[in-house]
Amino acid sequence: MTTLKKAKKKKNSQLVIRINNEERDEFVSLCEDLDTSAAREIRRFIRGFVKEHSQE
Repeated sequence: MTTLKKAKKKKNSQLVIRINNEERDEFVSLCEDLDTSAAREIRRFIRGFVKEHSQE
């Protein structure tokens, strides 16, 4: 997918998850240390997971 196509994809849905406060805080802090966002990393995980499992 080209960069232009990626830019046109709207993020129009939410996924609510429940995790404990300590895990959330550690994850968010680590993302900040790595100059990324929690949302970006979760989206990256989801895309990789879907790609890995849709090739079966």
